[in-house]
Amino acid sequence: MELRQIKYFVTVAKTLNFSEAAKALFITQGTLSQQIRQLENEIGSELFNRTSHSVSLTEAGQEMLPLAIHTLETSTECFQRISDLRKGVTGTLNIGLTTSFMGILNSAMKRYQKEFPNVRLNITYATAGELIPMLLGHEIDFFVAFKPAVMYDELNADPIIETELSAIMSADHPLAGRETLSLKDLERHRIALPGSGLQARKAFDRFVDADTSSLNICVEMNNPNAIIRLVHSTRLIAIMSSLATYIDPSLKAIPVTELRRKMIGCVQTLKNHYLKKSASEFIRILKESV
Repeated sequence: MELRQIKYFVTVAKTLNFSEAAKALFITQGTLSQQIRQLENEIGSELFNRTSHSVSLTEAGQEMLPLAIHTLETSTECFQRISDLRKGVTGTLNIGLTTSFMGILNSAMKRYQKEFPNVRLNITYATAGELIPMLLGHEIDFFVAFKPAVMYDELNADPIIETELSAIMSADHPLAGRETLSLKDLERHRIALPGSGLQARKAFDRFVDADTSSLNICVEMNNPNAIIRLVHSTRLIAIMSSLATYIDPSLKAIPVTELRRKMIGCVQTLKNHYLKKSASEFIRILKESV
């Protein structure tokens, strides 16, 4: 039994389609079928039920799948540990990020690239709900997002910064000189909110006990950067994390009385899983940057 054959088996098991699996593995379908047959002959059991219209796992295949996935993960971890020891910090680092943390990441990224020029950074911007399965599936090494109300058992959340929802506005806005604001103060002004899938919007909906129907909410967007650009050039007030000022320091972030609850930005990693050196070094620099 070879690691290559185990990888082939897992890919077919996940797609349940030999043609799609062969494309994903960059081999021919005939080669893939031959390797799976060799694996089945070696273990003495068929792993797939095959018909002209469908592919499904046999009982043996269902039993083998989680063990095969674990074997591949362990082999990857072994290779990564040795690679870290032999080469130092090199390779590709896959980072997930919600857009609220773009400003923080940018400053850390500049320093990281100076200290570790041989690491290629692959950054994925997505919602926390999209990043969690990517981390569980080992598509990314870690991600940065607000700590969710309910944590996954498989994840660690390492706090790096505290923030809160604030009224974000241009420096020349009539309210920009205020120390704090209430929702009542915002009623006469046009308001922008993050889209319903974003963590800042979930926090707003969770934190606000008062009736917000009197607010003039005229814009909802699922792209915080687009909201920030809009606020910069208009009289709109955005209710979002004060981290927006990391992206555009010219903006003002004024606390809103009814929303003064801490939101914790965290680096989220897999529990009981080796964190490669390039990732641990980036996390170190990220913490020092904030």
